Amino acid sequence: MPNFQLAQLVYGDLLLSRLGRLNVLGDAPPELANLSPEQLAQLRREALVRLSAISERPPANALPREFVELPQSTAHAIAVDASRSRLYLFENSPQGMKLVADHYVSVGRSGVGKKVQGDQRTPLGVYFITSRLDAAQLQPFYGTGALTLNYPNEFDRRQGKTGHGIWLHGVPPQNFARSPQSTDGCVVLANEDMRGLLRLVSPRTTPVVITSRIDWVSPVTLEDARADARSLVERWRQARSRGDLQQTLSFYSAQFANGSVDRIEWARQVERDLRAAGGRESEIKQLSILTWREKSEVMVVTFGLVVKGQRTGQVKRQYWGKESGQWKIFFEGVIG
Repeated sequence: MPNFQLAQLVYGDLLLSRLGRLNVLGDAPPELANLSPEQLAQLRREALVRLSAISERPPANALPREFVELPQSTAHAIAVDASRSRLYLFENSPQGMKLVADHYVSVGRSGVGKKVQGDQRTPLGVYFITSRLDAAQLQPFYGTGALTLNYPNEFDRRQGKTGHGIWLHGVPPQNFARSPQSTDGCVVLANEDMRGLLRLVSPRTTPVVITSRIDWVSPVTLEDARADARSLVERWRQARSRGDLQQTLSFYSAQFANGSVDRIEWARQVERDLRAAGGRESEIKQLSILTWREKSEVMVVTFGLVVKGQRTGQVKRQYWGKESGQWKIFFEGVIG
């Protein structure tokens, strides 16, 4: 692969080693090394993170802590470990989630923790793939295709973060890969790896967690968090099914906002919804629970809300945050 710069550098090192004079990775003569010192440093960094991915594998059967629960309708999930420049792809089967692939990636030039438009940082948080873009829809810069993310999400907006256009995408045809920190904030893969993601993952249902460093835990470790979250959502469902307005509203934050709708207008909308339901019980289908810890704890909960006796209903997404130790909904919206 003549366009794989790191491979060519390593090939040069292998040839030098036959002369017995290899002192450092990328042991170019000074007159060459001084022409592009930053590029050489990035290639060395790429070599180290690629080697780490081989020698320091995730614990067997472990999952990122954020993946509390995923329904069977979610076939795959993605986690990005920025410290390792690595993307991990999980398959969700009836037997549970398992790691099926991992790929080298590039992230923002200025690192991670995006806050404002143009800061060249990759955001940290829980996101969802919103659409799939084929190469024919894109400029060659984006390679074989792209998967768009819902940055900024509702938690990002609550914190005043700005920016847009954060994607997973490929590389230009003349490149095999990009150096570890070289994007404007997107997560960038080699085109061959990107093609694999494009074939497998589905928009709207596939979560993408981007972290500074993945906290790998056993599935058993997640059981308590899963039970607590399920219980919380079930209490919300019961209050709503009973038509208990005050109890239902007690689950919502005083700082609730849903676009242009504030807490007062939302209370009126909930009252109208309960009246329209007429006391008919609703069921929760295909529950997804993802968590995030930054300055505070957040849960992103997605589910189908179906009135008993009906076959379909709304797909809702709620963002829960802790206020004085109590979980409260600060955003709720319909996504389908």
